[in-house]
Amino acid sequence: MEHICFQTGLLIAFGPPLISRQCFPQPEGKQSKSLEPVLTSIPRSGSVEEPSISPGLTLLLASACGLIAANLYYAQPLIGPISASLGMSVETAGMIVMATQLGYGAGLLLIVPLADLFENRTLIVTMVLLVAASLILAVLVPSAALFMVSALAIGLCSVAVQILVPYAAHMAPAAKRGQVVGNVMSGLMFGIMLARPVSSFLTELMSWQAVYYLSSAVMVLLALTLRRVLPQRIPHPKPRYRDLLASMHRLVLTQPILRRRALYQAAMFGVFSLFWTTVPLYLSGPAFRLSHGEIALFALAGAAGAVAAPIAGRIADKGWSRPATAFAMLLASVSFPMVFLAPEGSSWALGLLVLGAVLIDFGVSANVIIGQRAIFTLGADIRARLNGLYMATFFFGGAFGSAVGAWAYAEAGWSAVVWGGAIAPLLALAYFATEHPDLMREAAQEAA
Repeated sequence: MEHICFQTGLLIAFGPPLISRQCFPQPEGKQSKSLEPVLTSIPRSGSVEEPSISPGLTLLLASACGLIAANLYYAQPLIGPISASLGMSVETAGMIVMATQLGYGAGLLLIVPLADLFENRTLIVTMVLLVAASLILAVLVPSAALFMVSALAIGLCSVAVQILVPYAAHMAPAAKRGQVVGNVMSGLMFGIMLARPVSSFLTELMSWQAVYYLSSAVMVLLALTLRRVLPQRIPHPKPRYRDLLASMHRLVLTQPILRRRALYQAAMFGVFSLFWTTVPLYLSGPAFRLSHGEIALFALAGAAGAVAAPIAGRIADKGWSRPATAFAMLLASVSFPMVFLAPEGSSWALGLLVLGAVLIDFGVSANVIIGQRAIFTLGADIRARLNGLYMATFFFGGAFGSAVGAWAYAEAGWSAVVWGGAIAPLLALAYFATEHPDLMREAAQEAA
């Protein structure tokens, strides 16, 4: 039996790539028609060697996910200056972030399934270039309505990250799949969390428009790098797009693990978005009166919670998903009311807000990885669709949290945000308590 081999590597500035060689068996009688490296979907029959992924390629995928995902959240701490320049009210400012997340959710349902149909590298590179174009458009449009359209497009095209994650899972050995997915997702989570301080710092130094211009340039460079370094992955079998979309409805109905994990994370990501949409408004308000640069330092401290992603991946590989899920939900819930332990506007209150931000980010990061590890056990051939449905569900939760958070803060103040953020994870925990302990094991056996 012949083997299809490919080289992977991470380009180092002004130096040679770090290369590792990986081989996959090719069925007898078939020759690769291209000189380019090809990665096909791994059959379930066990007739192929255990897949592997190099540390260099893992790092590249994690970095790419972070850089792309950051585009979803650059606007979050900037809703004040963006809404002011576009003539929007405070009550409607949350729609800026909501539009991006709704676009992302739509892309997860309509575009991510294409990874089970088309060659993955080409699809990823195309979407990254479209993100670059959408970022430029957002700066050039003259009205709030057209900016919302641009924000939708940014979200829609940023789903390239959710093609990269199952792409990594395909190349990871089963025993370390949670670890690999956790490492790649840690890049995504760091991108989301570092987007806020980066955009705040750049706005402080230049303008909010500069954030979009610079990110667009980075996306073009990233697309060129991915085109050069990534191996091809050709899905097999290749169903029709119409059948792919129809199958997603059936997956929701027939996979209780998918439904549950998506709803758990929808509640968690909803409070994550609620917190990070409103806390810049709160910190810049009369209680603290922080500048954009100071808010950036606050967000930078909160990004420490992203370290949960690789830890959660290893925990899931060890079979400890249930206690870790409950812990993540409790952590997110208690993070909100901690702020009431100190007088409003004091340095103690600010310190508690920083601690709360770290704990929220930690709980949300851990829960998303545990959920992904669970749904990826349901089958390799449907992995992109499972991931798309999972991500779409909780990003719609995030969009709802952003919109409700800005409205609640404008109408009822910070206390309404705090209690809303504390209650939602507890509701998710109550639903989690109804999950049968053997559900995961039975789902994995069915998939096998």
